[in-house]
Amino acid sequence: MKRFLIGLLACALILGSVDAQAQNKKKSSKKKAATTAATGKKSKKAKTPEPVTPTFVTLPVNSNDCLFAIPLEIDKPYGPTTGPDGAGRIQEIVADKAHPNIFEREHNTVWYKFKVPYNGDLEIAIMQVSQWDDYDFLVYKNTGSYFSNQVMLNKVSPVAVNMAGIDSAAMFAAVMKSGKGKTESTPRHEGSKRKAAVESDLPVFDMAPDAKPTIGMFYDATDKMLTKKQIGKFIKSIPVRKGEEYYIVLDNRTLNGQGHTIRVSVHVDAYEPLVLFYDKKGKRYVDVNLMILERGGKGEERPIVQDEHYRGGKVKFVPGFSYLLYAKRDGYFSIYKEFNSWNLMMQDTIMLYDMERTERGSSFQIRDLNFESDEATLIGSYDSVLMDYLLMFRNHPEVNFLVKGYVQSYGVNAEADMLLSLDRAKAIKEWFVKNGIDAKRITTAGMTKNEIKRAAAAALNEKGGGFSNIKAELIITGKGDR
Repeated sequence: MKRFLIGLLACALILGSVDAQAQNKKKSSKKKAATTAATGKKSKKAKTPEPVTPTFVTLPVNSNDCLFAIPLEIDKPYGPTTGPDGAGRIQEIVADKAHPNIFEREHNTVWYKFKVPYNGDLEIAIMQVSQWDDYDFLVYKNTGSYFSNQVMLNKVSPVAVNMAGIDSAAMFAAVMKSGKGKTESTPRHEGSKRKAAVESDLPVFDMAPDAKPTIGMFYDATDKMLTKKQIGKFIKSIPVRKGEEYYIVLDNRTLNGQGHTIRVSVHVDAYEPLVLFYDKKGKRYVDVNLMILERGGKGEERPIVQDEHYRGGKVKFVPGFSYLLYAKRDGYFSIYKEFNSWNLMMQDTIMLYDMERTERGSSFQIRDLNFESDEATLIGSYDSVLMDYLLMFRNHPEVNFLVKGYVQSYGVNAEADMLLSLDRAKAIKEWFVKNGIDAKRITTAGMTKNEIKRAAAAALNEKGGGFSNIKAELIITGKGDR
């Protein structure tokens, strides 16, 4: 009997649940119909955006020791990282009475190193993943052999100190009091007498991609040093010179803390344009595989941009350096440019490069060429005019093209003009072949009799605009077997 009653009760509960769901669906359907009738529009189900999970860089093994410092590239962010864990195999930094303005000891550290590419003022930007972490940092100048031993013995002092006290326990209590978290939890901070909190109990603060630095060193800061007794976030830059090497030791006093992003740069008066790549035919900006090399003296080269999917952004060009820019994308001609930073200072704040398609029918009109009057002899600075096209086709040996010549004619002798336009096309082809382009890739053509007649009529007509200034045209005819 008991089993029968229990089964009957279970059926009643199931039927009630189904009926409730049906009623809810009916109400929802009526509400949806009413909304549609009022607005005259069909309602669409809102799409919930998928959360973006940041990709964290795992700190290399032993990077909490000076000997295994992580090399940084100037102006390139490193991170967000996983949290530093422990002091490593060696406690390089231990404070004493003669050296009070360093860590009393390392807690959870990571070491970084970098070489200065040009003279300027050192800037360091550190973005914490969690605001509950208590990061400090010291900067050392590499003194040469046995540098890590000298640091461990306190025989070398830091050139920059940022150890301002941040009471993360007090910050946590203030947030809990404001109702943003659970009051029974406390942050896991060294020195706390209370029980460490579970990580999931801490309020979550997402770090935006353009997050501002939480601590660092900047050119316009005022504090030369921040010790443990001071409060602050940023210290003033120090002057650095090309070729010098520096070490940064970053320490997190918070137990089981989270990671960070670090960026090192050298402040100098520089030109920072927005570099973009544009498809004129598609009328849109495109991403490219981009490499920009900075060239100094003695054949030194430093990649300042190396991105397979570069979508545009600001690039810093420093006075006194030359640069090589190489951009490529499937279906487009590659771009190869060499320039000096001094020339860039006079330009606009945007460097816009047109990405030309390699598809059949794409054409390039050349206006700046000059020929001897009524002849096919090239004169003037034709080398510089044709050089960009030479580089385009040299980098794409699979692309074949037609050179078409033009003349300015009143149509008095159309036959002679047709031959002259063809001879001018052949002269341009000869220049390309002389400079390394396979003659088999190039065909030539001149103007037709009808084209000459139309051009002459336009020149004689006041509203026709006069002679066209197009001297030649390069037209893609297809792709070979290469």
